[in-house]
Parts: sequence; C-alpha cells; structure tokens
Amino acid sequence: MSHPTPTHMALSRRHWLAACAALAATPGVAWSQGTWPNKPVRIVVPFAPGGTTDILARALAPELSRAFGQPFVVENKPGAGGNVGADLVAKSPADGYTLLMGTVGTHGINQSLYPKMPFDPIKDFAPITLVAGVPNVLVMNPAKAEAAKINTVADLIKYAKANPGKLNMASSGNGTSIHLSGELFKTMTGTFLVHFPYRGSGPALLDLIGGTMDLMFDNLPSAMPQIKAGKLKALGVTSAQRSAALPEVPTIAEAGPVKGFDASSWFGLLAPAGTPADIVGRIQQESAKALKTPALSERLLSQGAIPSGMTPAEFSAYIATETKKWEKVVKASGAKVD
Repeated sequence: MSHPTPTHMALSRRHWLAACAALAATPGVAWSQGTWPNKPVRIVVPFAPGGTTDILARALAPELSRAFGQPFVVENKPGAGGNVGADLVAKSPADGYTLLMGTVGTHGINQSLYPKMPFDPIKDFAPITLVAGVPNVLVMNPAKAEAAKINTVADLIKYAKANPGKLNMASSGNGTSIHLSGELFKTMTGTFLVHFPYRGSGPALLDLIGGTMDLMFDNLPSAMPQIKAGKLKALGVTSAQRSAALPEVPTIAEAGPVKGFDASSWFGLLAPAGTPADIVGRIQQESAKALKTPALSERLLSQGAIPSGMTPAEFSAYIATETKKWEKVVKASGAKVD
C-alpha cells in the first residue's frame, strides 16, 4: 500500500486551494450558505427617523434578527431625497451585510427628477422584496385649517387659488412620493403651494404640527398617530380607493374633486448588485414569512401600510413598472431638482 509523499500532499493542497479560489470567483456561486450572517447586518434608511421608511425598517429588523440570529441594525443616512443613503448602499460590498430600505423615491422617481444621479437604481442594486405599499394622506395643521376655513379638499383648492403662494407645503425631501404627490396636486388643480423639502417626514411633521408649515402629503403610517391624536387634520388620501385604516377620510379624487388623482408610496429591501443570490433569497423568504405573521401584518395594516413580501423577480418587475409610471408623473408635474 503506497502512501502520499510530501510532494503529492503539497500538490493536492495547491489543487484544492486553486479549485476553491476558482469556485469563489465564479459568478452565481455563493459561499454564504451556513456562514452568512456571522456579524451584524445594517439596514440603511435614507431618511431621518420618524418617517414611514424608518417605521417599516424598525418593524422588520427585529424579525430578521430573530430569524438569522444576528442583529439587524437600522442606520439613518438622510439627504438628497434618499439619494445619499441609497448611494452609500450601492457602493458597499456585495456581501449581504449592508441593505437598503428603498422607496418609490429612490427607485421609482429620482432618476426622472434629478438631472444627475450618483447611482443607477437598476444596475447598482439587487431587489430583495417589496415590504409594503402605502397611501399618502393630505394633512393640515388644524389651527391653520380653521383660520382659513378649510374643512375639505375643495375648500383647500378654493383658498389656494384665491391666495396663491400663501400656503407652505412640507415634504420629506425632493423627489419623494410625498413631494411628487404635492406637485401632481398643484398641476391638476392649478394651485401654487410653496414647497419646503425636509430630510425626512419626522422633522417635517414636527414643523407642521408646530405651525411653521401649513400642509403636507405624508405617508399614512407616520401621519396616522398625529391624525388620531388630533394634532393633524386629514383632508384626503392619495390612493384610488379609501384606506381601510382611515375609512372615514375620502380620496382626493372624490373629495376635490380631482378626477384620476392617484399617488401612493412603496418601500422595499434592496442589496448592492452582485450580492449572492442565496443571501437575497433567504432575506426575502424570512421577510415574507414575518410580514405574514398576524402580529406584524395587523400592526402594519392598522398604520395604513399594506404588507407584501414579493419575490426578488416580482419586485424587480414592479420597480420597472413604477419607474415608467412616475416618469410620466414627473413630466406632467414639471417638477425638477437641481
């Protein structure tokens, strides 16, 4: 019986290492199974704390932490309508440790709104799953609404036409669906509202409640607690149908009437392009599982968000459709960001 010589052993080890290196370099071959995650994963929220993007990320993060046995930590990186945080993720290593809670703004609107983008929303990302769809809601500071005798969307249109430029409209940032909902409203009603972009819904809502701002087309989950508490007056939701979470509030289309008005938001997880497919698949599966649990599902629905859990392929197709839709909205509104 022959035994391997030291030379044979060295050659075998070299061959094994070479094979490993070749396999690791092969596109589509993932080494993550069983090893990912072995350290904390961060979910970048490209807006300030307190808005719907932040609310959804912080609702999902603990579920993923439990599923994978590692902390999923939310980090807020606001700026440029979400572009600052999205760009950070686009340029991060494609190893599954940096994810983005993207929005209709970062992945459906901004490329039509900004003349120059720091990243490509399609080529630079691997879609994971749509977390939730969310209607926006037109809200006013109650004291301002009372002073101007505004109780309905029709009242608002009448007042705005009689007082052009006297109403201040807050948004969570240039290019967000919150901003574009307002621009679309201005275009369809022939009104002039002065736009003030913030670095997220949280700070915008504070100024709206405080009376610095007059109105806002906010995402329903972040506005809902303030509406329920009487700190904001809801005039209409921006979706085609009324929201089950706020059934007493009419749609803008029926309340204006502003025929055909429909401008809703969505939020989803994405990873840097090139992230191993098995990592993307595992995150999608656990996210979808969490979004189906009664506790999380009912919590989101009560806030006005509609849970999803799309597959990566479905989410990719959805982003493509939304990009075309919002390109038309941007052109129709004439909105631009320098």
